[in-house]
Amino acid sequence: KIDRAVVRYERFDGTMSPPLVRFVFERGDSVAVLPFDRKRHRVVLVQQFRYPAYVRGGPGWLWEIVAGMWEEGRAPEDVVRSEALEEAGYRLRALHHIMTVYPSPGGSSERVCVYLAPVECQDRVARGGGLPEDGEDILVQEFSLEEALEMIESGQIVDAKTILALQYLAAHWGEF
Repeated sequence: KIDRAVVRYERFDGTMSPPLVRFVFERGDSVAVLPFDRKRHRVVLVQQFRYPAYVRGGPGWLWEIVAGMWEEGRAPEDVVRSEALEEAGYRLRALHHIMTVYPSPGGSSERVCVYLAPVECQDRVARGGGLPEDGEDILVQEFSLEEALEMIESGQIVDAKTILALQYLAAHWGEF
């Protein structure tokens, strides 16, 4: 839904702004996770069709980390575990919350809780691929961390949460 609000705020100089009309796209919050295999130096990414990116002249098929909507009343960790199994076929054990971000704060209230999850080969317990009844057709693929970072540089990865998670993992690799 889209909310219309009339707001005022205190400016840096201490005065109040005039009333301003602002619109907020209420999309809900989401969760995202980057599964990574420390021993093999691999990351798990998924690729799926994203109409909003396609219609804006970008690629329709985006490489991303696993993500999904965070339904009210559920713990974000439960949602991210469910999404990892559904989309990528991975059963996650440890989760490391690395950040919560507002991907488009000028127009949307959505927050994304981003996690890292160490995995091993035996943690892939299902095929993944999403829910066909929901129109999902998801490709699951492993890349070396270096390959994934090169995909950012070449423009093959353009999704913000994915870029943040990959760069965070690269910067903090020794901590996990």
